[in-house]
Amino acid sequence: MRKSFQIAGAFIGVIVGAGFASGQEILQFFTSFGPISIVGTLVATVLFAFLGMNLTQLGSRLQTKSHQRVIYHICGRYLGVLVDVIITFFLFGVTVVMFSGAGAIFEQQFGIPSFIGSILMAIVTILTVTLSVQKVITLIGAFTPFLLLIVIVITVYSLINFDFATADLSAAVVTQNRGASHWLLGAILYVSYNLAAGAAMLTVMGGTVKDEKVAAWGGIIGGLGLGLLILLINVSMLTQLKAIASVPMPMLFLANNISPIMGAIMSIILLGMIYNTAVGMLYAFSARIVKTETVRFKGAVTIFGVAAFGASFIGFITLVGTVYPVMGYLGFTLIAAIIFTWARKKGTVGKIDSLN
Repeated sequence: MRKSFQIAGAFIGVIVGAGFASGQEILQFFTSFGPISIVGTLVATVLFAFLGMNLTQLGSRLQTKSHQRVIYHICGRYLGVLVDVIITFFLFGVTVVMFSGAGAIFEQQFGIPSFIGSILMAIVTILTVTLSVQKVITLIGAFTPFLLLIVIVITVYSLINFDFATADLSAAVVTQNRGASHWLLGAILYVSYNLAAGAAMLTVMGGTVKDEKVAAWGGIIGGLGLGLLILLINVSMLTQLKAIASVPMPMLFLANNISPIMGAIMSIILLGMIYNTAVGMLYAFSARIVKTETVRFKGAVTIFGVAAFGASFIGFITLVGTVYPVMGYLGFTLIAAIIFTWARKKGTVGKIDSLN
């Protein structure tokens, strides 16, 4: 199971970037709907586990080095072209969001101009992506356990200090900016755009192992881990809805409420998770455009990274609130294709069993 847990950690690391770990995404797609958002987190957990299992398993089966083969396999020759283009485009878009998120942390926590944080993250990301895929996967999963630990601490502290008797969640809920019109749609959208962004790296990770079951368990465990993080972050923010409404990094705000030291630790972990996602997205984007482990690949990574840095000046909250919802709707196509492929495979297996 060691390899499965390594894939799971990298799965979580790829998905948990600036918006997720900071709480900004969870705020817009879950917490803003109030207590019912807890049900939304459970829906998201099931979807992440199921879809992650299928993508890593397909990556293993096809031994893919980029998302192209898997996408064409599940979407067909014609629809596959469209989905391939969409995923490739948004891989770059999410890289931009990560660089912008790093800048937001430097500015909010340390009072350092955001462009400095963005350029530092861009440099470290570019250098990492030039390594081999196995090293990239190992580095991506490194910060995941630390994030889980500090999120648990923040959640417990928030619950202990929450006054349930005088709380008026309904009054705070209506003031929030929502990523969708309904809590269930918000949960599905959240999984959809994360999957559209993470599918490429998930298939690459699956392609690093030959045992499909090992790859599949990596997807399942990673999906369950993501669900746990969403639930904990959501619960902690529900206790402070009014206070976190206008801050770019809600979880960083809650960590600073505990102590400045906790805020500093959270900042470091957030930067680590942003790094994880930036590396995963830039690697998958570059691998789709240029053949990996070549001199040309390293040059392309540098060019793409610099371009993403330039686009990061649009602003973190603006990027999360506009790029991600649009990406989510487009990701529905990918989810439908994965479910159809899974159902078709099950049907084929059933027919074979009945013949036997």
